[in-house]
Amino acid sequence: MVLQLPPLSLYIHIPWCVQKCPYCDFNSHALKHDIPEGDYVRELIADLDADIKRFNLSDRPLHSIFIGGGTPSLFSPEAIQSLLNQVLSRFEHKADIEITLEANPGTVEAGKFRGFYQAGVSRLSIGVQSFASDKLIKLGRIHDGSQAAKAAELATQCGVSSFNLDLMHGLPQQSIENALDDLKTAISLNPTHLSWYQLTIEPNTPFYSRPPTLPEDEVLWTIQDQGVALLEAAGYRQYEISAYSREGYQCQHNLNYWKFGDYLGIGCGAHGKITDVKTGEIYRTVKVKHPKGYLEKDRPHLDQLKTVAEEELPFEYMMNRLRLHSPFHLDEFQAYTGLTATIISTLLEQAQQKQLLSNQGQEWQVTTTGHRYLNDLLSLFL
Repeated sequence: MVLQLPPLSLYIHIPWCVQKCPYCDFNSHALKHDIPEGDYVRELIADLDADIKRFNLSDRPLHSIFIGGGTPSLFSPEAIQSLLNQVLSRFEHKADIEITLEANPGTVEAGKFRGFYQAGVSRLSIGVQSFASDKLIKLGRIHDGSQAAKAAELATQCGVSSFNLDLMHGLPQQSIENALDDLKTAISLNPTHLSWYQLTIEPNTPFYSRPPTLPEDEVLWTIQDQGVALLEAAGYRQYEISAYSREGYQCQHNLNYWKFGDYLGIGCGAHGKITDVKTGEIYRTVKVKHPKGYLEKDRPHLDQLKTVAEEELPFEYMMNRLRLHSPFHLDEFQAYTGLTATIISTLLEQAQQKQLLSNQGQEWQVTTTGHRYLNDLLSLFL
């Protein structure tokens, strides 16, 4: 099979937060001093240039940019503009390329959101998590419910074409009513996109070593079912396990992830997945994790480089693609992995027998049962 190059996106990681939340397992670091904006932007661009050369990317157009963290909204609009100007000068791209920046309600004000928009940001993703102040305290957040609502209002006014609210459910001692009230408040703020997902306890976090009391499974299933119905009634279409949008407002950057697209990852601890233009090999990359090491001049930013073995590709593809609610075509699998579909035909039939997948010809669709038991479905492809 001939491998087809997928779209190329860019993820930029900004690692600093005001404080570390007890549930967070991302590579984030609580602020102890002023952020070295200029030095960090310099190293981000050096990191990017090294990847462009390493993977022969100078002629590939850029599909989307996502600036995540950490808390990227701690950066000044001027630093974000400098960063974006330098990035975009290195790639061909559409004039309306989707550029997302993550923001936390406790770190923004009206002028800053407008400044991010003027710097080139077209989409904001606001980490609300909850509108209930008691729940926010338990989650270690620095904002309260009114600040969360204000941030959504500012996003509506600042000029960006789309904004997402990031909302959790299944929080410590959260009732069904509490969770649905949070969701109703989010819907009332009229975001174009909602990321709505269950809190999970991850290893190496304070919540893991000192677990809070979380709702029982029966309560969690009820929240999920009633919440999805609320979102559908409000005009939000679920297109991925935890992503809901108004028509035409899906996150193009995340869609590229889930469709097994390519993405560069630059910044502290950033991950990437790249198809080499010349060799056709697919690589996974991880960058130096700690800001101190990343900021050392003339030190390589690349920490790990791994070739994805052929036998790993079916699981790698399915791990992403099966999160989506749209069907996938076997031609798509073949194009982006370089493998023939016969390699997974038996596995697909097993999933169909377990009622985790359904199919029509060359198209395969995850069933409602398959999405509910996604880990069981994915385990077939290991």
